[in-house]
Amino acid sequence: MNAPSYTFLVQITDPHIREPGRLAYGRIDTAPYLRRTVDSVLALRQKPDAVVITGDLSDFGREAEYAHLAELLAPLGALPLYLLPGNHDERAQLRRSFARHDYLQGGGEFVQYSVKVGPLRLIALDTVAPGQSHGVLCEKRLQWLEHELAACRGEPVVIAMHHPPFRTLIGHMDKIGLLEGAERLEAIVARHPNIERIICGHLHRAIDVRFGGSIASTCPAPGHQVALDLQPDAASAWMLEPPALRVHAWDGQRLVSHLAASGIFEGPYPFHENGMLID
Repeated sequence: MNAPSYTFLVQITDPHIREPGRLAYGRIDTAPYLRRTVDSVLALRQKPDAVVITGDLSDFGREAEYAHLAELLAPLGALPLYLLPGNHDERAQLRRSFARHDYLQGGGEFVQYSVKVGPLRLIALDTVAPGQSHGVLCEKRLQWLEHELAACRGEPVVIAMHHPPFRTLIGHMDKIGLLEGAERLEAIVARHPNIERIICGHLHRAIDVRFGGSIASTCPAPGHQVALDLQPDAASAWMLEPPALRVHAWDGQRLVSHLAASGIFEGPYPFHENGMLID
């Protein structure tokens, strides 16, 4: 019997890399956390077919930050790597710093692209509003998405974007969420049942929502997480909760999404006790 063939897309988000030695918020060196996440990707028993990083690659969009990011990602080697900008990034510098990433160089003013990951179609949407923390999907970007979706009607699609297109109920983050284009996006998604997932960053937490007949989700960050406080007047705050990444696995019929802890841990151990199998 042939072994089943799966496609694995790993999602990392919001590494917020600064120049070597510089602390984010005066407290956290984000680089070791991303290094640990890269080690975790390489330690997966299932070799990824690609890795996508859904924005806030850097903290200020500086050349030195992207150079540091490239160094930290270098152990991924020849593994296909797809980057997209978040509100902390700078499009032009991202393109200059990763000039060999051909997929970044098209899209005109926006960093948007459509690539194949095995049988999956990965469509990256640019939600950046330059100089702002919130996100925007203008008519031009949504028209581009509709064009790309029309070209891949028979393919399972994953849309990647930085700002989530839904309310998270974390008030201070929703104020800087996707403030334009979310309703139009949901209507587009509803017309395309082959969209398996909308994967997002920005929230530094794992959140899942039904959206347009599909599922939209966010992913924890390699380092700091947004504090889980659903009070309407919750303060803007972060915590050093356990970091994680997502592994999205296509089995030929469905996309199955897993949350994987970032770090190296004991095990795996068999479910045995005194020589007996215990389920």
